[in-house]
Amino acid sequence: MRNNHQRLLSCVVLAAWFIAPALVLAQEGVVVLTGAQLARVVPPGFYYSGQSAPTQLRNAAAARFGKARHVIAGLVDTSGYSADVRASYEGFLIADAPITIQGSDLSTGAYGFGFTDDGKLNVFDVGGRNVLTVTTDRDARLRRPRPLMMQQSTNGVRLYSGRSFVSIAVK
Repeated sequence: MRNNHQRLLSCVVLAAWFIAPALVLAQEGVVVLTGAQLARVVPPGFYYSGQSAPTQLRNAAAARFGKARHVIAGLVDTSGYSADVRASYEGFLIADAPITIQGSDLSTGAYGFGFTDDGKLNVFDVGGRNVLTVTTDRDARLRRPRPLMMQQSTNGVRLYSGRSFVSIAVK
């Protein structure tokens, strides 16, 4: 009987050890940044596949998770890129902590991304190699779709391209 109590106590302590960081992050909440806060974290340009392109600040979005974790996305001017790059790459995604996109893991880092017409989001390393492809969801009730935006959701944020979106959460 004593052995069972010790095992139960060990399980409770282990569960608390793993759940506590998630609870702290949840208490801090997610804030979608706007105005000066957004301008402060969005880079003026982004390097991808051998070139640097200026950021379109009007089509940039960022969210702060907790006190100091950010996910930043923005569209860039791809007019100087080749047609094949422009067909797949439309913006950048920066995560300063490991994240999940639609439940798939993505490490801390800076990436290029592109939403496709067939309901996919492709994520590329800065060298142009695909590192993640996920299926997007569609929000038919979204009143004013924009080229790129973030909206707070239950477990993180939604990154929208028009009515298509993916769910992003910090791990």
